[in-house]
Amino acid sequence: MISQIKPAVILLLIFTVLTGIVYPLVVTGIAQLVFPAQANGSLIIKNGKAAGSELIGQSFDDPKYFWGRLSATGPFPYNAYYAQTLTGSSGSNYGPTNPALMQEVQGRIEALKAADPTNTTPIPVDLVTSSGSGLDPDISVAAALYQVHRVAAARGLTDAQAKALVDQYTEGRQFGFLGEPRVNVLELNLALDAYKP
Repeated sequence: MISQIKPAVILLLIFTVLTGIVYPLVVTGIAQLVFPAQANGSLIIKNGKAAGSELIGQSFDDPKYFWGRLSATGPFPYNAYYAQTLTGSSGSNYGPTNPALMQEVQGRIEALKAADPTNTTPIPVDLVTSSGSGLDPDISVAAALYQVHRVAAARGLTDAQAKALVDQYTEGRQFGFLGEPRVNVLELNLALDAYKP
């Protein structure tokens, strides 16, 4: 019996060290060398401070900003989660049979119409629903274009100036064929803040 336990314990210790310490350190080291920005959260740094992550959506509700998809992210979603400061990120998507989904969608439709009452264009679906994760940082080009007039009016810009920024920050399909063209809301809003017409 002892002859079977001793090798089992030794193998447990070896594999614990290999898979629990060595492997994570090697993978982390390689990630820091090859992809340092992504390994550290894909943070967008402005004026020496982290403005957000390009991978996690943030909540914008001021009319002078483009609004992203519905999300339950805190005001600083790129930080570690702390309940006291409501930072961190969490999904916010509801199932199709959940009555809260229709309530949330209707509330967002009303907010969009109230923010730009003259806009009679159909509201793109991604402005009133969450993505699968509820954390999507991007919106469709149609969703960005839907908001151009409201943002331009709130900032004293022409629609053409705001649309030019949307065009500038539109990313094509990944590898030329995956997904759809999209706009990163945080990057676009940071560009708006820095824009000098």
